[in-house]
Amino acid sequence: MTGAVHPAARAGYTASAATYVSGRPGYPPEVGDWLRETLALGPDRTALEVGAGTGKFLPRLVETGARVIALEPMAAMRTALADSNPGVTAIAGTAQAIPLEDASIDAVICAQSFHWFADSAALAEMRRVLRIGGTLGLIWNVRDESVPWMKALEELVEPYAGDAPRYRSGAWRTAFPAEGFAPLPERRVPHAHIGDPEKVIVDRTLSVSFVAALPTEERARIAAKVRALIAGTPQLAGRASIPFPYETRIYAWRRTS
Repeated sequence: MTGAVHPAARAGYTASAATYVSGRPGYPPEVGDWLRETLALGPDRTALEVGAGTGKFLPRLVETGARVIALEPMAAMRTALADSNPGVTAIAGTAQAIPLEDASIDAVICAQSFHWFADSAALAEMRRVLRIGGTLGLIWNVRDESVPWMKALEELVEPYAGDAPRYRSGAWRTAFPAEGFAPLPERRVPHAHIGDPEKVIVDRTLSVSFVAALPTEERARIAAKVRALIAGTPQLAGRASIPFPYETRIYAWRRTS
């Protein structure tokens, strides 16, 4: 099963479950409205999150009252999400091989994950498990690089990216248009992860898949560079709590056939 997972994700996310939990942001309140209104989630509905990671998005799904299933190929991530979300059904699988029956799901959601498996096989499989009229929702928290120190942070890690798929490349968009899916309006919502710079900046950086997959010594060098960036940035230096700026980008399609 893990053979279908990109090597950067397999190595990085196996090593970084703890920093992923502390370094990644949650989601803004507007997401709840999107889940209920656009994705029509509520009691008597079933939602599937594909590539659920450690479960950062799962509380939003649970809040709708829907039955929630979390599909995650990496055992370390699956254990973390099950421990923190006891009411969720956690299953092993990949986007290209979902172990669920045809037309059994009302909404499929990919939070911070679709860029890893943005191909026709994954979309066909997600279409298979969706009921007619069901929805596919994609959501990402995207770092706001209009902030100078955020741009400097990105420039620090970019040399390590290699061929790891990333939202920012836009390559995921080539999977659309897709057979049987009709697009719904996009949304963009300002967001911020507020907290200790060590967690929301350093841990966030170390949780990036291709950084987490590096040897221990190289990760330590990157962490030192990030701490130096914090110390040299007036908006960050000496602060107990800072806002890490994001824009939450939200996309949806309805299964039409």
